[in-house]
Amino acid sequence: MTAALARILEDLTARGSLVTGDIAEIAAVSPATVKRWAEGAAAPDPRIQMLLVKLHYVVERLSDLYAPGETRQWLFTPHPMLNGERAIDLIRSGRTEDVLAVIEKMEAGAFA
Repeated sequence: MTAALARILEDLTARGSLVTGDIAEIAAVSPATVKRWAEGAAAPDPRIQMLLVKLHYVVERLSDLYAPGETRQWLFTPHPMLNGERAIDLIRSGRTEDVLAVIEKMEAGAFA
């Protein structure tokens, strides 16, 4: 998983403009821990790995709609289609399906 995790972290930066501090906030760890993951010096526990995989999938879907900086902004800004909640908070709390449902609506043209 170490090489795969490094690729996921790189892709989160490239497609989502997420920085180490953003990923650390999402995973509830220190930025130094995220750097160790990226370097292959450590690996997150399985729960955090799944969280990062889900975040990566969301960012991948959003990259079809937005530029990287816009993707980051969308994740961290309260959104009306998410009842004023931030997508990043929903992903962190295990409600990734809610975020993906909104992305599907947006892909279908239902922008709010």
